[in-house]
Amino acid sequence: MGPGPGLACAITLNSALTPEQQRLYQDPRLIQRLLAETRTIAIVGLSTDPQRASWFVASYLQKEGYRIIPVNPKADRILGEKAYPDLASVPFKVDMVDVFRPAAECPAVARQAVAVGAKALWLQLKLVSIEAAEIAAKGGLAVVVDRCVKMEHGRYRGRLHWAGMNTEIISARKARL
Repeated sequence: MGPGPGLACAITLNSALTPEQQRLYQDPRLIQRLLAETRTIAIVGLSTDPQRASWFVASYLQKEGYRIIPVNPKADRILGEKAYPDLASVPFKVDMVDVFRPAAECPAVARQAVAVGAKALWLQLKLVSIEAAEIAAKGGLAVVVDRCVKMEHGRYRGRLHWAGMNTEIISARKARL
């Protein structure tokens, strides 16, 4: 990945966020930085069901080299990794907390993410909690809201177009694998 978004156009995906909130919580440069610097991702609400979006996203991220930490109080292991009942139970630092829980639960997750010293809080696509975003931001975390980490990774790594999706990035160069 280069230093900036290149020739990326403004992302026009439907979002419940206002334009100001989009600038705060969907900044392409921040997203690219997080994808490049993150190594360990705690996924709150990671399902044991391979048909669920959280499992699909976690599986993809794991294959892309990220360490996935399942946070699910009903599971022992997911995708070969030990599962933890909550963020406080994870015995090591995590870079990012990726959330697949209802919006009403997000403020509590944001407080936990701040308490454990995570570097970022990411609320998945169609998951909007401005309260959680503000809690995390005030706690010093980078925040992304209403974006899919898998889709953003694929878009900036040049792979999302393989699935027939418009990445809104114009380039004459083929992405390196």
